[in-house]
Amino acid sequence: MLNKFYPDMYVNSVFEIPFDQLYEKGYRGLILDIDLTLVPHNADATPEIEILFQMIRAIGFKTVLLSDNSKERIERFNRNIGSDYIAEADKPNRAAYLQALKQMNLKPSETICIGDQILKDIYGAKRCGIASILVRYIGFGDGSPIGRRRRIEAWILKCYRRKRKEIKNVL
Repeated sequence: MLNKFYPDMYVNSVFEIPFDQLYEKGYRGLILDIDLTLVPHNADATPEIEILFQMIRAIGFKTVLLSDNSKERIERFNRNIGSDYIAEADKPNRAAYLQALKQMNLKPSETICIGDQILKDIYGAKRCGIASILVRYIGFGDGSPIGRRRRIEAWILKCYRRKRKEIKNVL
């Protein structure tokens, strides 16, 4: 029942993802969340993230930034990255994920979604048949209390960890 919320891979940081191995397995496109996945909330892209995108493209991946943020926010982040993007995506709305596939001209089986939220990024990808990687979210750092959605996600992640031995890693 909870399988529709389980990621295909769980990592502590985007820098732990084996992009070259994923490309060898036939994946060609990446749908990426921005805030708390790549950078802290509302932050600009760091030099490390810019280098990561250069490396991803050198491997051969196409990318789309998929965010509930405004166009202005995404363009500010994307200034030195130059990725395609979809603003105000209303995740986990299927339409945004399907639009990302169309922009990359790829099938769901050739694409991976990378994000920090189970109930938005992972669930949205699963609804479209797209593989998913859950990234441990970058902490708020300002002492903000964790919200209800993060508490639900923590419970789902606990169930995922218990079942992980039974779940085949498709990536």
